[in-house]
Amino acid sequence: MLYHEPLADTADQLRSGRIDLDGYLDELADRVSAVEPEIESLVPEDGRWDRLREDAAALAERYPDPADRPPLYGVPVGVKDIFHVDELPTRAGSALPPETLTGEQAASVSALRDAGALVFGKTVTTEFAHMSPGPTRNPHDTGRTPGGSSSGSAAAVAAGLCPVAFGTQTIGSVIRPAAFCGVVGYKPTFGRISTDGVIPLSTSVDHVGTFTQDTEGTALVASLLCDGWRPLPPPSTTPTIGVPDGPYLEQASDTGLKAFEEHLDRLVAAGYDVVRVDAMADIDAVNERHQRLVAADAAVAHEDWYRVHGDEYADETSELISEGMEATMETVAVGRRSRDELRADLTALMDRHGLDLWIAPPAPGPAPEGIDSTGDPVMNLPWTHAGLPTVTVPASETDEGLPLGVQFSGRFDADEDVIRWSHGIAETLASE
Repeated sequence: MLYHEPLADTADQLRSGRIDLDGYLDELADRVSAVEPEIESLVPEDGRWDRLREDAAALAERYPDPADRPPLYGVPVGVKDIFHVDELPTRAGSALPPETLTGEQAASVSALRDAGALVFGKTVTTEFAHMSPGPTRNPHDTGRTPGGSSSGSAAAVAAGLCPVAFGTQTIGSVIRPAAFCGVVGYKPTFGRISTDGVIPLSTSVDHVGTFTQDTEGTALVASLLCDGWRPLPPPSTTPTIGVPDGPYLEQASDTGLKAFEEHLDRLVAAGYDVVRVDAMADIDAVNERHQRLVAADAAVAHEDWYRVHGDEYADETSELISEGMEATMETVAVGRRSRDELRADLTALMDRHGLDLWIAPPAPGPAPEGIDSTGDPVMNLPWTHAGLPTVTVPASETDEGLPLGVQFSGRFDADEDVIRWSHGIAETLASE
């Protein structure tokens, strides 16, 4: 069911004409027909292929000369169904009428369309990017969750239905599903990719992120999406990596921790300097402050819709909004101040110990069985709370063939460094 389709190579071949765009769409249609019924990663769309072929024909007419083609010429991009897209309805994984959930096309979608990308279609999301899952299954094992809330995007990229897809992360909804599905996930520095045109869950901590199969593809798409992207040369040395020992790391399962230590051993053997640092002793308090902040923000974001359509919300989302309605201004203030404090604490530890990156398991363990839950985002929460740029890459597999990865985070606004270091880390861990 899995299929190798790295974004950087696909984009290069489509742009140069070494891959014929019409033929590529034909092959993609065949693959979707064969695979999609098993994983259900896409929001159903009547006329998908007619729309894509019309868009492709218009693109080819606009750019007949390969030398003039934009960087993502003809690349199909999956779009999580909380992003508004011109000509496609937004349902947000909910039972609310689509005409209620309307808005201007997301700035991030426009950016990739301007770069030549084709909107492949909407991908399945948990309801309003919270916890109530959709039907999507993990391509590695259809009896397991692909993670959430960006479940459809992660599964679609892993299954080779599209080489890049959008997700969002409010706690762990890019990094965790990427790890469960064995692909590369990227969550930027808070605010570096616009959230305009994306239905919010928590404006204080929502991030737009991406899924690809390759770190080179992550670099390509980040350069088109990140505000003020700064091209950097390849690194001349390996980064010094910090392991956040203590209560945070202990939240991972025995299986996850055992694999993580093996991943660290491989990095050390490859010449990486890995430093263990006591960090985040107050992780329980950080987790609680983050959850309360998300709830408070969700109550504000959904106030008007919930007043009219409250009975149509899933129980999990209703509980979050109800909790948020009880929040005070102090709760919000404490939560937002906590973001800055955690970021400052982690940065101070990096300064003190000469660290370039933090590294951690991207989930407590491999994807759990069943699709009624999307797994625990606790390993992602502090990096989201602090707004630090984070990448996850595949690192190994369990005996059952389930992906295990590592996530690493850098300094605030240092996305370029995190991504350029990701190439070497991914290559080292893939060499086993």
